[in-house]
Order: sequence, then structure tokens, then C-alpha cells
Amino acid sequence: MEYKVVYIAPVQRSDQSGQLIAQDLETVIKKYHAEGWNYERIESIQTWVQPSLCFALNGGKAGYSINQMIIFSR
Repeated sequence: MEYKVVYIAPVQRSDQSGQLIAQDLETVIKKYHAEGWNYERIESIQTWVQPSLCFALNGGKAGYSINQMIIFSR
């Protein structure tokens, strides 16, 4: 069995409903399904992010970032 991990970055503005994010997610799932991949699940991955020198000089701080990944298999 092989797996594919696809990064997604859902963004919801205050004037939008969650339905738009759901539609975007459905579009991604259908795209990979058409390529022969089966949807498995969504995972949240927490990573530690160090600011680049440019951002650090302007007050940027290190911190955690949560990333969303869609897992497919075939």
C-alpha cells in the first residue's frame, strides 16, 4: 500500500461560512480520488517554527504552528 500526504491551509474570513472550507476540501478529495487515491483521514501536525533573521529583527517570535494534512492511500 502507498500513501500520499497533501498539505492544506483552510482559511475562513469572518464573512464566510464553514461551507466554503468544506467545498474546498471536497474538491481536493475528488481530485485525488480521480487519480486513484482513497481518502483516509485529516491529520493536524504541530511544528515548532523559528522566525527567519529578517522577521526576528522585526520582533518575530518562535512558536508553534498547526498544519493540516489530508492522508490518501491506494
